[in-house]
Amino acid sequence: MKTATATKTATKIEAILYLKGKPLSLSEIAEYAGCDRATAEEGIIELIDNYARRDSALEVVETKDGYSLQLRSDFQDLVQTLIPVELGLGALRTLAAIALNSPILQSDLINLRGSGVYQHVPELVELGFVKKRRDNESRSYSLQITPKFHQYFQIEQLPQPLDTQEQQLELDLAIEDSEAGLEARG
Repeated sequence: MKTATATKTATKIEAILYLKGKPLSLSEIAEYAGCDRATAEEGIIELIDNYARRDSALEVVETKDGYSLQLRSDFQDLVQTLIPVELGLGALRTLAAIALNSPILQSDLINLRGSGVYQHVPELVELGFVKKRRDNESRSYSLQITPKFHQYFQIEQLPQPLDTQEQQLELDLAIEDSEAGLEARG
């Protein structure tokens, strides 16, 4: 049977998990809640049970790193839609270079942007902005933007490749526009 103390502890633990925003061990939860491990465990069990019974977008789960309050997997698509992507300036410039030259060989991109490309490309692929595949005619990878790039940056069509000076000017303008768009969203 639930006690008032257990319910109060569960509510406090819910606040702790929400505020920390990362998995916490039972010991950490007990420390933050100012109670012993057994009381913290009762509170966690009650909290898990409460979330399991209600029709909520959130859930309390136990992971290898501890307990966390998180969004149910059914709602993960909203994360991609509603939370703006944090891209550093270098990655944003690399993305602009790929977009303006799509498709481009990774080796050509390295010549254009430098060795930072090795860090930027995996990040851009993981975020879904760039598709990477082995080029049949060389040992390099072919990189091209994805439909997610067009959707996220609200660009329907990119200009055709220009000569190098015009291309650099176009690249600089695209970066400025993207930075302004990211600031407006944030």
